Amino acid sequence: MTGPSSSPNPSLAAFHPLVRSWFEGRFATPTDIQERSWPLIAGGRHVLLTAPTGSGKTLTAFLWPLNQLLTGAWEPGQVRALYVSPLKALNYDIEHNLSRPLAELREGFVAAGLEPPEVRVATRSGDTAPGERQRMARR
Repeated sequence: MTGPSSSPNPSLAAFHPLVRSWFEGRFATPTDIQERSWPLIAGGRHVLLTAPTGSGKTLTAFLWPLNQLLTGAWEPGQVRALYVSPLKALNYDIEHNLSRPLAELREGFVAAGLEPPEVRVATRSGDTAPGERQRMARR
């Protein structure tokens, strides 16, 4: 469920109020890449982000899918976001910009009396064993 934004920043307008509140509680303001990308992403556009390290690209890519999954706007059980990252940065990106925000957002939804669907995170590289790849495809 999304609605009119009480946020003064229009790039956050499409997000669910709990997601907006979480973001505004953690960050002073969206970065330039976030302001320019979120309206495009929320509009269903495919977006290729390029910006310097530390600019907020990874959270930019993950926050809209988290919004859609936690609110039930996207049907569960399908891959909805594909994030490509250099292997060297992947573990940090997943922990810092996906798993941690997912846990905090989920807590916020539950605290508000909402029960968001389960959201699973998986990473796959060229080193991922065939059996693990098959398990990912089944789940």
